[in-house]
Amino acid sequence: MGYHNVFVGLGSNLNDPEGQIKLACDALRQLANDQTIQVSSLYHSVAVGPPQPDYLNAVAHFATSLDPLALLDALQAIEAAQGRVRSLHWGPRTLDLDILLIDDLQLDHSRLQVPHPFLRQRNFVLVPLLELAPELRLPGSDKVADLVQQIGETGLTRLSSP
Repeated sequence: MGYHNVFVGLGSNLNDPEGQIKLACDALRQLANDQTIQVSSLYHSVAVGPPQPDYLNAVAHFATSLDPLALLDALQAIEAAQGRVRSLHWGPRTLDLDILLIDDLQLDHSRLQVPHPFLRQRNFVLVPLLELAPELRLPGSDKVADLVQQIGETGLTRLSSP
């Protein structure tokens, strides 16, 4: 059985965001092949979308035997278990888990796009991704470090490790 190298974005702006991210990290460990994950520092970011509280964000990196759609299902189950309600697009949420990267996979499925379609424009995932993997290249070419340099860190504040 092969393992996939995955990066997952974590975000929360409701019901104790730091606690939500810590709970999510515990749940992600159950998906990891050896129950080990790397997690970036926590970052405070200005919310994207309609007016709402600011977010806490982080990125987790781990290996899993789950295929991409099974991983998506598992992440959505974790979100639901932590009270995620999908009512408003880009609205406030207790927990948001996004698959950012899976190996060098490029996937365009009706339920899942990998790399994440907004990855190249969002510093709140690029900066923690760079922290975990300074030499990382996205499938196709872009170095994460170059993308961070291009878009900057406006609206983003590094807080601490979860």
